[in-house]
Amino acid sequence: MPDRTDYSALIAGHTVIIEMINSGDAGLPVLNRLLRMAQPALGAAGMAFVEFAPSGGRVIAATGAAEWIVGRPVPANDPATTCLLSGPRVRCVRTDQLTNQLAVELAGRGLLRMVVSRAELGGHTVGSLHALYPADADEPSTEERGVVAYLGTCIAHMYGDHSHLPVQGDDPTVATRADGPDLRDALDQQRHDRERDLFVAVTSHELRTPVTVIKGYADTLNDHWDSLGEADRRQAARVIGQRANELARLLDRLLSSAAEVWPGDGPPAPFDFAETLRVAVANLPADLRRRATLQVPADLPRAVGHRQSLATVLTELVTNAGKYSPPGSPIEISAAADGRTVSLQVSDRGIGIRPEHVERAFERFWQGDSGDRRRYPGTGLGLYLVRRIVEQQNGWVFLRPRTGGGTVAEMRLPCR
Repeated sequence: MPDRTDYSALIAGHTVIIEMINSGDAGLPVLNRLLRMAQPALGAAGMAFVEFAPSGGRVIAATGAAEWIVGRPVPANDPATTCLLSGPRVRCVRTDQLTNQLAVELAGRGLLRMVVSRAELGGHTVGSLHALYPADADEPSTEERGVVAYLGTCIAHMYGDHSHLPVQGDDPTVATRADGPDLRDALDQQRHDRERDLFVAVTSHELRTPVTVIKGYADTLNDHWDSLGEADRRQAARVIGQRANELARLLDRLLSSAAEVWPGDGPPAPFDFAETLRVAVANLPADLRRRATLQVPADLPRAVGHRQSLATVLTELVTNAGKYSPPGSPIEISAAADGRTVSLQVSDRGIGIRPEHVERAFERFWQGDSGDRRRYPGTGLGLYLVRRIVEQQNGWVFLRPRTGGGTVAEMRLPCR
C-alpha cells in the first residue's frame, strides 16, 4: 500500500469518468472505469462492487486480483454480509476473520485486508465497494478509508440518477421509495402481475409456432397420405418429431423455472469435469455440434457439483451462443482451472451483449428484444435456469463482451 493516496491519479481518473458521463456513457462501463481508476490510486490489489437487490447481492464489477468474482452471488442473510451492512459505513476488515465462503477464498488467494464502504441512497444500502489488499500491506489510513467512502458515495449518486443502474432486475433503489408496508406490498403485487403477463405472453408466443407446424404436417399426412411419396412422409414425420421435442423442452423449462430446486440432484460431489464436458459436447444438437470446438487442458482437476447437470448448462449456453451469432460461425468451448475453481467458457462471434444487460439476461422471461417482431425466438428461460442450476452447486455464472465482438458466457464451480 502506498504511503499516501495518489490524488493526482484520482483527479485525472475522475475527470475521465465525468467526461464519459457527459458523453452519454453510463452503468457498468462507468462503474468499471471508476474501479480501474481507483485500484492503482489506492495501491489496492483489486477492487469489487457488490450490488444489493431485494433478492440478495451480486458482484457486478471487479478488477485486478478480484476480477474472478464477477457474477458471484452474495447472500443478504449471510452473517458476514449482515455484519458489513450494519454499523460504521466504512471499515477495514480481515478476510481471514470472516467465515463465509467468498471471504475464505479471498483469504486463500492472499487478499487478507479489505476496506469496505457502503453505497447508500436515502438511508438504504444499494451496494458495497471493496478495496482488497495483500497480507503484507499496511493498515489502511484514515485518509485511504475516506477515499473509499467518497467513491462509494459517487457510486450511490450514479444509482440515484438511474444511469443504467441497477444492473440486476430487482431494483435496489425501490427500497428508498417504499415508504411503509402498503407501498411495498403494492410493488410486490405489480411485480407478480408483470411476471404473470410475461409468462402468458412468452408461452403463447413460443407454443404457437411448433403447435402450428405439427398440426399442419399432421393434417397433410392425414389428408394426402396416398398421394405423398415415401420421402415426403418421412420428412413430415421427422419435422413432427423435431417440433414435439421443442415442445417437450419448453415444458421442461417452464416446470423447472417454477421449481424451488433442480429436480433429481443430490448434494454436490466430485466428478470428472473434462470427461463429462467431452460427452456433453458430443451430445449437442447436430447443427451446434458442427460449429463447436472444444479445448480442455490435460491436467484439469475434478469439479464439485452435479455431473448430470453439466450437459443441461452446456446445451443452454451453446444454444444461446448459436442463436445470437451468424449461422455457421464458430462457437468456442473451453475449460480452465485456477486452483480453487474449474471454469467453462462458451464464446461466440455474434451481436454481443450490452453492459447494462449482462445481469438482466439472467432474469426469467427477459429478452433483449421484445414484441411480435423479435429477431430471436426463445422463452427467456435458458440463462435463468442456468444460473439457478449453477448456484445450487455453490458456483456462479456470468456474461461479458468478447474481445473482437461477440459474447463470452463463463461458469465456475468449486474444484476438488
